[in-house]
Amino acid sequence: MISQEAREALSQFQQISTEEMDRFILSVTPESLEQAADLILKAKENGGRMHITGIGKPSHVAAYMASLFSSTGCPTYYLHGTEAVHGSCGQLVAGDVVICISNSGETAELKSTVTAIKNNGCHVIAVTGNPESWLAREAEAILLAGVAQEGGPLNRAPRASILAEIYVLQALSVYLQAVRGLTPQEYVKWHPGGTLGNLRENEK
Repeated sequence: MISQEAREALSQFQQISTEEMDRFILSVTPESLEQAADLILKAKENGGRMHITGIGKPSHVAAYMASLFSSTGCPTYYLHGTEAVHGSCGQLVAGDVVICISNSGETAELKSTVTAIKNNGCHVIAVTGNPESWLAREAEAILLAGVAQEGGPLNRAPRASILAEIYVLQALSVYLQAVRGLTPQEYVKWHPGGTLGNLRENEK
C-alpha cells in the first residue's frame, strides 16, 4: 500500500521539477553558451582537447557528458574528480579545456582539482548554480545551472540541480555539433552497433 506521504512527496517533486526546468530551459540561449563554446572551439583549433569532471553525483553527469560530446563530434575525456590530484592530471596538456561541475561551486575536493587543472595550463569552464562561487570566479567561462529547489524530501539531495546541469551541457553539445556540421554518415560510423548504426531513408 502506497502511503499518502509518498504520494504527496512524488506530487511535490513533479511540480517543483516542472517549475524549475520550465524556468531554467528558457534561460539557456545561444548567448549563454557562446563564451564556453568559443573557448572550446579556440582550444581545438590550437590542438587542445576537452575534459569534464565533477565530485560526487556530478561526476556521473561528467561521465555521461564525456560520452555524449564524444559521440557527437567533440572528443571529450572524463577526468576523475579526486584522482586528478593523484596523477590523473597527467591526461591534461597545456591549452586543454576542462569543464568542472559543482552546484554550489564551493566543493572542497573540486577546489583542489581546479587548482591542479589551472597549474597544468588548462582553461576552466564552470557549470554551477552559484555565479558568485569560488568555482565561477576561477573559471574563464560559466554555464549557469541554478535552481531554487531540488524537489525532494528535505530539499537536499541533488535532483533538479542535476537535471539543470545535464540540460545545459546537452545544449552545449547541440551547439558544438551544429558548428562542426556532423553528418549522418559520420554519426553512423561511430555507432556501428544497435539501431543508431543505420542510416535513415532520408539520410541515404
